[in-house]
This record gives sequence, structure tokens and C-alpha cells, in this order.
Amino acid sequence: MNRYVEMQVFVRAAEDGSFSAAARNLGLTPSAVSKLIARTEDRLGVLLFRRSHRTVQLTQEGESFYHAAQAAIEAVETADAAVFSGSAAQQTLRIRSMPIVGQTILAAKIAEFARQHPNLGIELQLRIDPSHLLDDGMDVAIYVGHQKDSSLIAMPFSSTRWIICASPAYLAEHGSPAHPDDLAQHSCLNFISSISANTWTVRADDDPAKPLVVKSRILANQASVLIEFARAGLGIARLIEVQIADDLAQGRLVELFPDHQCHDEDPISVVYQSRRHLSSRVRAFVDFLRTSFPDPPPWQYWRNLPKR
Repeated sequence: MNRYVEMQVFVRAAEDGSFSAAARNLGLTPSAVSKLIARTEDRLGVLLFRRSHRTVQLTQEGESFYHAAQAAIEAVETADAAVFSGSAAQQTLRIRSMPIVGQTILAAKIAEFARQHPNLGIELQLRIDPSHLLDDGMDVAIYVGHQKDSSLIAMPFSSTRWIICASPAYLAEHGSPAHPDDLAQHSCLNFISSISANTWTVRADDDPAKPLVVKSRILANQASVLIEFARAGLGIARLIEVQIADDLAQGRLVELFPDHQCHDEDPISVVYQSRRHLSSRVRAFVDFLRTSFPDPPPWQYWRNLPKR
């Protein structure tokens, strides 16, 4: 393994404060990270980290090496960026996304990005599991909502909101709830409990965003399944606007109690590891997303149509 990779692993471990966390973010095993750090220390003849049970802390020599390694990595990345669009850009950008966002808005944009960078490999993984966003060597993740991990950078490039809705067929058979409290008497379709969108949000008279726990007979882990259930009249669902704008515009789904819907916009962000050590492939993708989505987003068009 070359010294540039050694420095990348060392810097990641120093910033994460843990060999295990660095291993997750780099797509390596903790053992591989530990051995690589030990090899670097043997080569330099100094101890770079003080080890404890769960964390590691830089020694004085480690601090000095950290700043020098940062400068060296930035120099290499600057050189990479200078020739990124040319034949030297033989890299792979690994992207993680929520399935529904990947399918509805990201796939077409990635196709455009790929045409702009014909020498760049692209790997897109559609996942909704609650694991760390940048596990398994992911370069970036596309995330809907407010990012809770303060160690990551989240750059919003668009927004959307959640809408409680049902099909006309369901409402004709079961009646239309006039208030969120009426949902207790209706069949609701929902995500499984491990997915944060399982808790719905509504507006109360004295609170613009109130969490609402609904009991659901039918659960799924994919929004694409829930939308098919809602279209088929199986119940009331809370679905993301990017997914159902056309359904709302064409009357296949109906927004319920609009005065009590939560109108807060959730940011759609690209999440990545660090501004300081941004690789040329990540920098190019972040810049592309920043300029590729209009304001307001195109899926809001249905809001200005005459009500049916």
C-alpha cells in the first residue's frame, strides 16, 4: 500500500477518533486500519496515536504528522482536480440514496452527470437501512431531512415535503377525514418502525409541526410499495411530494385536511465526509447538484393547479 493511501487512512482515523469509524468510512476492516497505522508508525519510528478501549488520540508526533499529511493530501487532490475532466479521471464515484429519490429525480441527473464525465465510473446504491450513511466506502449520500450527524457535511440542493393523502376510491368508500385525529378511525399505510418516516407530522392550532403516531395494519419498507397500495385504495398514506406530484395533479391521490398538513420543507441534501479533503470526483458531483435543480423544485407544479 502506497504512502498516499497510508496518509489518507491516518488522517481519517485522526479525524474520526476511532479506527473502527475510520474503517467504516473507508470501506476497510478495523484490523486493516490498525495494521496500516502500526506500519506507518514503524516506518516513521514514532507513536502517532495513544490507544484506549474505544478511542484513539494523537500524540505530539501524531499532531505534526497530521498537519503534514493534510497538506500532502490536499496537494494531490488539487493535482487530480486540474486534470479531472481529462483521461486521468479513472475513478469511481459511489453514491447512496433513498430508493424513491434515486428513482424519481436522481437517476436522470446522474445520466446527465455521467455524460459530462465520460471517464468517471459511477456506482449508485438505493438503500433505506438505518446504517451510517457513508458505510461501505460510499463517497456521498443523498438524504431527505435534517442531517443529525454533525461530523458530516450536508449541502442542500433542493427540498420536498410529506403529504398525507388517499385515493378517491378509498375516500368514496370510507369517507374523508377532516382532521388528523380522525385517522384513528381509518386504515393507514405506513413504513416499518425502523424507518424514521414511520412517525407522521401534522399541524396543530398552537404548533406548526406536531408528531403523530398512527396505527397501521399494512406496513412496508419501500415508498414505491406504499404508493401502489394507496393508489389501489387500501388506505391513507403519508408520501413524499417528489413521488406523488403527478398523482396529485391528475387526481389519482387527494391531499387530506390541507389546513392541518405540515408545510415544512425537508431539505434534499448531498452528504459527504469533509470540505477539507474533498476528492475531485466528490467535488465535481457536489458542484453539479448545486446548479442542476431549479428553485422552486419542478415537483411543486401541482400546488398551483385548480383544485378538483
